[in-house]
This record gives sequence, C-alpha cells and structure tokens, in this order.
Amino acid sequence: MNIKELLLQEIESSSDVLLAKTLDFLRFLKTKARTEQICLNLSTEKNDDTSSHQTKPEIQEAAPILRGSKAEDLLKFAGTWQGDDFEECLQLVYETLSPAKF
Repeated sequence: MNIKELLLQEIESSSDVLLAKTLDFLRFLKTKARTEQICLNLSTEKNDDTSSHQTKPEIQEAAPILRGSKAEDLLKFAGTWQGDDFEECLQLVYETLSPAKF
C-alpha cells in the first residue's frame, strides 16, 4: 500500500472532528512549505542584488507603541514603509492568505 491508500484507509475510520483537524493541519503544512520556498527565493534574489550594490539603505527603528493596539495607534505608521521589498511582502501575504474563522 502506498501513502495515499493508507491515508484514505485512515480517513474512512476517523471522526469528522479528527478529519477537520487533519484537514486544517494539512493546509497549514502546504502553506508553510509554500512560504518557506518564497522566502528562500526572496533570499536568493536579495543575495544576487546585494552583490551588485555595495551599500544597503539605512532602516530607521520606530519606538514601540506601549498602549493598547488600536487602528488609531497604527495610523502614525501609514505611508512609512522602508525598504524596497513592499511588493514582494504584499505578494507573500496574498499567496499565504487563508480563510478567516470567526
């Protein structure tokens, strides 16, 4: 028996609760693998880019917000993205987005 057949055999004798948890875990593993590959690709691209550029842009550190986390607290950071990887980060968010459960 191959792995797929063994999994199908176990699925047939499992409860819906266990199947839901298993499905959630399988989706997590698939997303994690995809995220790691994207990060590896980005890291490789960054290393290729840094070989042609001698200096890195200076990134300023922001003081942490010590109040409760509200949208109003985050507004002061709007439009202050530093770095040249905004589009890559946004694409990573889209690719690893999963449905929200409320």
